[in-house]
Amino acid sequence: MSDTFVVVGGDAAGMSAASKAKRENPELDVVVFEKGEWVSYAACGMPYYVKGEVEDLEDLVAVTPEEFREERDIDLRTGHEVVGVDPGAGTVTVEGEGETFEQPYDHLLVATGATAVEPPFDGLDLDGVFTIHDMDEAGAIEDYVTERSPDTAAVVGGGYVGIEMAEALSARGADVHLYEMLPHVLQPFGDAVAEVVEEHLRAQGVHLHLDTAVSGFDGEGSVERVGFEGESRPADIAVVGVGVAPNTQLAADAGIELGETGAIATDEYGRTNYGNVYAAGDCAEARNVVTGEPDHVPLALTANRAGRAIGQTVAGDPEPVGGTAGTAIVKAFDLGAARTGVVDEQRAREAGFDPVSVSISAPTRAHYYPGGAELTVTLVADGESGRLLGGTVVGREGTKRVDTVATALAAGMTVSELQKADLAYAPPFSPVRDPILTAANVLEGKLDGE
Repeated sequence: MSDTFVVVGGDAAGMSAASKAKRENPELDVVVFEKGEWVSYAACGMPYYVKGEVEDLEDLVAVTPEEFREERDIDLRTGHEVVGVDPGAGTVTVEGEGETFEQPYDHLLVATGATAVEPPFDGLDLDGVFTIHDMDEAGAIEDYVTERSPDTAAVVGGGYVGIEMAEALSARGADVHLYEMLPHVLQPFGDAVAEVVEEHLRAQGVHLHLDTAVSGFDGEGSVERVGFEGESRPADIAVVGVGVAPNTQLAADAGIELGETGAIATDEYGRTNYGNVYAAGDCAEARNVVTGEPDHVPLALTANRAGRAIGQTVAGDPEPVGGTAGTAIVKAFDLGAARTGVVDEQRAREAGFDPVSVSISAPTRAHYYPGGAELTVTLVADGESGRLLGGTVVGREGTKRVDTVATALAAGMTVSELQKADLAYAPPFSPVRDPILTAANVLEGKLDGE
């Protein structure tokens, strides 16, 4: 009799694990329970669907449920919610299609993802007030915009989702007001990035309300106004994007331990405190490659990679899930902004480092070659060891250069080692000394006291 691998959750981590496990061990019975109808979809593409750059919502689906069932031989059951886990008995309790039943497992992966945070705002239940974290929400926003053609939009939150939705709603003809309770948008990217992005957002017609805490929404049935600090402004649609929280209740109720971040605690193989129960994706912690401490980084690559590794482990060939540098990139109209590692100096100090940083601006191409742009690069290093801790990049082109910094972090490189890296050069792509190398050279000089 073959082992049974049960997966709870049908998106990035869950379906990567299921596919890898079945591919490595075809005799393994793989059963996936997904409470919704969508699986294996690109959540990061949803703002671009609302904007109109992605024609159909289904275009965001990487692999359909039918393909998983028929081509990959995975027992995928959509519309089935796991409502309980009994690690002692090795069973999950499932509700679906009008019945409740017990499903035994030999190995279990909890990949329940995360949920958009809903602050205690008045009027969250009004028509026209949305969060955007799943496909149904994206579809509902697009339908609303198409049907109502809103003149004014309120976007609450200046993170990835807020910036992307400001662009999307602006493209759909709305006058966009973005509200952020902190002093800057993209706060985790640092001031050097935020200030460039803010200037560009204003140039694109987005009204920024920084250091402004929203209190709620008002309207007769549908949203009409957004309230903040004793004032209010018109709003025909509102999108709240203030972060996500890991879905951990199922795990916690089963005695699966949570970590300090509030997400599910795991070891280097994605195992929980129960040896045959794993967790991955937006509900689980990962090890930060810079600090070595558990971190909660709800990003697509982290989820996919961890799921794939767990699938291989379950199939009989143990594979560590790997660490995370929190590498992220966001498009803000004509700008790109990216970050990786530890760029906040206070966080670096709390982790035991002595942070030293520099910010430089350099051209993305040779000065004589047309089409280039200025790229602002910030690098942070430990003053004692010279080890690279993190970096940010912002500009009209070349922001994927952050991947060079992310690679250096994964390798534990010092600033001196990074600035000696043999990066490619040709006038259409880079000056002789790439902006990342220029920043590393300047930072090395600062570390040396020059």
